[in-house]
Amino acid sequence: MRSFINEARLLAQFDHPSLLKVYRFWQEKGTTYMVMPFYKGDTLREALVAIPAGVDEAWLTRIMDGVTQALAVMHNAHCYHRDIAPDNIILLEGSGRPVVLDFGAARRVITDKTQAITVILKPGYAPIEQYAEMPDMSQGAWTDVYALAAVMHVAVCGRAPPPSVARLLSDSYVPLAGNDILRQRYSDRLLAAIDAGLGVRPEARPQSMAELRAALGLEVGHSIAPTPRTVPPSGARSSQSGADAPTVIGTAHMPKPIAAKAPVANNNKGGGSNKAVLGAVAAAVLVAAAGGGWWFLGRSGSEGDAGKTAQTATPAPPPDTPTQVAEAPPPPPPPPPPKPRTPAESLQSLAAGAAPGFEVTATPKKAEVAIGKDKLAFEVRSKRDGFVYVFLLSSGGEMFLLFPNLLDKYNKITANAALALPRASWPMDAGGPAGTNQFAVLVSEHERDFGASGVQNEGVFPQFPLPVLAALEATRGTGPSPLLGKPVCAPGVPPCNDVYGVANFKIVEK
Repeated sequence: MRSFINEARLLAQFDHPSLLKVYRFWQEKGTTYMVMPFYKGDTLREALVAIPAGVDEAWLTRIMDGVTQALAVMHNAHCYHRDIAPDNIILLEGSGRPVVLDFGAARRVITDKTQAITVILKPGYAPIEQYAEMPDMSQGAWTDVYALAAVMHVAVCGRAPPPSVARLLSDSYVPLAGNDILRQRYSDRLLAAIDAGLGVRPEARPQSMAELRAALGLEVGHSIAPTPRTVPPSGARSSQSGADAPTVIGTAHMPKPIAAKAPVANNNKGGGSNKAVLGAVAAAVLVAAAGGGWWFLGRSGSEGDAGKTAQTATPAPPPDTPTQVAEAPPPPPPPPPPKPRTPAESLQSLAAGAAPGFEVTATPKKAEVAIGKDKLAFEVRSKRDGFVYVFLLSSGGEMFLLFPNLLDKYNKITANAALALPRASWPMDAGGPAGTNQFAVLVSEHERDFGASGVQNEGVFPQFPLPVLAALEATRGTGPSPLLGKPVCAPGVPPCNDVYGVANFKIVEK
């Protein structure tokens, strides 16, 4: 319910034809209600599937025109969507007007610490700064720029770009501007804009929707700002409520909001560091309205006299008085970087946070199997009820979430009962190559979400690309293994204890 209220409160601030509109919301009888228009149409993902031959550039540009304007409205209030994808954009029936949906991941950025509240990831659409909390890569308008560029990449190529976290180590992205086939159908401007928006590091991308619009050749002579929500005087009625007030498209005379700055790599030879500090104050005021409540957000834009410093009576020293400055000792050399963890170490480190007493055993039917003859099989037991997750680092060097999978999603286990895997629907033959298959069996009190682990669900068995895993390992420090994922707990049922047990075993193929 809290997430529902936060989303409604956020959306109620804005009014733009391409933003999901909320007329009002309120709490009553233990639940929450939100009133919005009825939208009918297909998602952009559905529309792209229906155009297998590829989209028309003018059609795509019209969609980007509406979406970039809508996101600019949010960004001007220091709010960032953080989950832009083709299934979060609907094209209204009849007009084809785009409307941005699903603001559950949106956040008002007040300080850089806000970044760590929630991580929402869609591999291919999520930029690198959403994968881990890194001091030199904060989230901002450029985060939505990357995701929107990935949406355009899907529209013109039929597939998402490589996951950004894998590109950080070894960039396999092929610029669209150099693709002769695409250049026959799309303008150099569009292809170059997509390439620019997909810069791996935040500072390499357009820093705002205005810059992205300029790269796309869209109108850039106007500043888009959200309509302010005002409360009418007591007893007075306005001719138009705050929820229905139109979007104001101002000219250059409008005050320009303070925007978050993307971190810039330090290129000064003197060793200085330039870091922008973003500060904003957001206040929530609950105002009673007929049948429910309205939320209003306000910011103080005046510093007044708070920034003035007190003057002292101490006179300044004469100009010719020499100042003695002690030389600072040279800084100590930086510590050597930690040795990168191998995939096997990532798998083994799952057990580091296992709960004492949560005993899990996993026993292979045969510890050695003959390639082309035997099958791989094992049995799992747990001292407690839970959900079973089986990880496999294969003899071929690939990391899989073996169970649950596309063919078998029921992964509950009863305490002290034996669970034989694989089940009949997905037998595993010893097919080589020769070597050792390393398994980790995790039994968790709660179901788990592996979205932040960069998992790809493109086959029967979800796979963890090793470049993605290596990049996550490089940033995790002393934290848990990226393979661990996060527990999924029922809302409103605290506490959500992350309790689990782990067992490891091996099967050698010969």
